[in-house]
Amino acid sequence: MGDTQKDLLKVKLNQLQCHFTWTPQKENINLDDLKQRLEDSVQLDVKYQDRSYNQLAFVNCLQGNCEEAIQNLKEAEKILREKHENEFEKRIIVTYGNYAWVYYHMDRLEDAQSYLDKLETVCKLFPEASQFTAMIPEVYGEKGWSLLISAAQYYEEAKECFKKALQKDPDNIEWNVGYATVLSRLKWFSATPEISGPMESVMWFRRVLELDPDHAEAMVLLALNLQELSQEEEAFTLVERALQKSPDHPYVLRYVAKFYRKRGDVEKAVKLLERALEITPSSSFLYHQIGQCHQNKLFALLKDPGSKIPESSVFQEKEALIKKCKQYFGKSFELKPSFISAKLAFATMCSINKEYCKAKEIYSNLLKFQPICPEDKQEVYYKVGQFELHTQEESNAIIHFLEGFSIKRNLKLQKNFRTNLEKIAKTRLQNNPGDIKALYILGVMYLLDGEESGISQYFAGINLQELFNGE
Repeated sequence: MGDTQKDLLKVKLNQLQCHFTWTPQKENINLDDLKQRLEDSVQLDVKYQDRSYNQLAFVNCLQGNCEEAIQNLKEAEKILREKHENEFEKRIIVTYGNYAWVYYHMDRLEDAQSYLDKLETVCKLFPEASQFTAMIPEVYGEKGWSLLISAAQYYEEAKECFKKALQKDPDNIEWNVGYATVLSRLKWFSATPEISGPMESVMWFRRVLELDPDHAEAMVLLALNLQELSQEEEAFTLVERALQKSPDHPYVLRYVAKFYRKRGDVEKAVKLLERALEITPSSSFLYHQIGQCHQNKLFALLKDPGSKIPESSVFQEKEALIKKCKQYFGKSFELKPSFISAKLAFATMCSINKEYCKAKEIYSNLLKFQPICPEDKQEVYYKVGQFELHTQEESNAIIHFLEGFSIKRNLKLQKNFRTNLEKIAKTRLQNNPGDIKALYILGVMYLLDGEESGISQYFAGINLQELFNGE
């Protein structure tokens, strides 16, 4: 094919419904992290391997591993033929689309065209289909899962995909789980009032268990949502049932461990996570979770006055816990160098241990770290700002809190940025009602909130020339 034919082929490819047209932007996702999670899912979540292989093909192609991507798609197609023989045509649309795109990237244009031809044949089976795709529940469902696993900024779109799939097939367990899961996650990343997230997702997880009473993951995810609503008794019953149903499933074990950690039973949580680690020994996530358990014990211990007295047993226990936390958080980002939360947790331990130079070095490197998704960047700004407040670097803390406040992702972090900035501004204004930095902080916050009246109110008292000249 010549260049003109190649351009025409791409026009057709852009009409497809597959991972290459669902546009998770490379700058918004960590490809290495996504690849690791998908490879773990292939090993552990046998029920939905075809879904993982499809998305893995997309990631491999973006990373230049096109031959590997083709092998991923062959695995997906094989599984679909074996497990969904009666609805193969419904399930294969996304896979054929991915084949066409991968071959296009390999410059094997005739092979790409052959998969367009296959799609055209398949789509003739569906009355409302276009030439190369059909917006049927199976396509909406796969798109929903793809967006859900990619990055938080795609959660709203994933929610709409699951909703459309369920409108046509309300009893599909896979899409009910997806819809419940995305509702549960959205409470952290949208302006939705916090309480609506758990309450709505509770209803949908209950729906999953009506359709499949033995769905262990739905049980424990429902339990975590009920725990947020202080419905501990039912949550505890569900967690115990989930453990009985799937005692060796790493996903179930880690969710149950999270339940016990939040309940304050850190020892139980650690035992569960260690059991999961035996099954998946290279899981950076599990090392991070064990580190968090020891961190919880440490934070509780720091409230004891004895933690400041070197001769006390409490002080010795504190030292041991800091060492354990650093060990587990360090192992976590050793296994996955892009694990931002693990590096931030390690830096927090350094700060608690008064290793301020080491903590500052980690924070400085993280501020320059690329690529980094917006959610991680927001978390970095918050932790750096907290550290700078602790080390009496208020001006730098203000800058980083404002940077983080401008990233509209994690709702709880957004509130924390606001609280810190307002506290700083209030303190400065109490000391000097005309404090330029305080007025600037409040003005920028109103600007970012889109409240124009607030902007004029606070910027009216600011001489920007003086502010930017550092006077």
